[in-house]
Amino acid sequence: MRKKDIRRPVIKIILYIFISICAVASLYPLVWMAFNSLKTNEEIFSSNIYGFPLHPNYENYIHAVTQFNILSFFRNSLIVSAICVFCTIFLAMMFSYATARMHWRFSEAVRLYAIMGMFIPVQIIIIPLVMIIKNMHLNNNLLSIILPYIAFNLSFISMIFYANFRSIPFEMEESAAIDGANVYTTFFKIILPMVKPAVATAAILVFLNTWNELFIAMVLITKNNLKTLPLGLLYFQGEFSTDWGASSAALTIASLPPIILYLLFSKQFENALTVGSAVKG
Repeated sequence: MRKKDIRRPVIKIILYIFISICAVASLYPLVWMAFNSLKTNEEIFSSNIYGFPLHPNYENYIHAVTQFNILSFFRNSLIVSAICVFCTIFLAMMFSYATARMHWRFSEAVRLYAIMGMFIPVQIIIIPLVMIIKNMHLNNNLLSIILPYIAFNLSFISMIFYANFRSIPFEMEESAAIDGANVYTTFFKIILPMVKPAVATAAILVFLNTWNELFIAMVLITKNNLKTLPLGLLYFQGEFSTDWGASSAALTIASLPPIILYLLFSKQFENALTVGSAVKG
């Protein structure tokens, strides 16, 4: 017993040390990027490579906004991400509810067919996708990337909602039906509040996927006023290849929305990692 009592604190200490190292390794690149956004090129490459900026240079943010026009790219990414989050979650919830809670012919086959979309790389269908967008006359339009983003996110998000819907007891709907509630009242007033953690998780995942997506935007968007942040940052590196302070400032601005979103919904995200937590939340 004494040996076990001694081992437990030692194991906890080792575990905490390991977790602390992982946390530092994950957070330091963000901190280093924020530090560089307040430094001059001389500090970044020679005098103060890893430390805190001794003389903060806030002009880097001014250059990122004025010379790089990052606010335009930021606005485009925000519009695309917001529309994709709303449409993807709405469609995925409707589809998952129909396959998880309703009994109809071929429901399981349809669900498996939808999930197959997760295993199709975008590089394989990029040429047909470009042809479809061209035939729909959506060239150089934000819809040309919004529609593919929704389609590519639907499979995984539907699987998340399906697992959460299946964990809810069917007696909840039976009780609502006895009280005279129709399918829409049951879904929006009873089922939906139970899956709030799953909704938060889906919102974070879809937002991150669309906010950081580059390949589809690079192929389908060529107009400068329609470029999203990842695409704009790509060309920013080429145009201002020596202004690393302004480049870091642009990257810092681009990183803020995902970080804020996760901080706001981190608890719901953690609750939804296990099936059944949506009922408890």
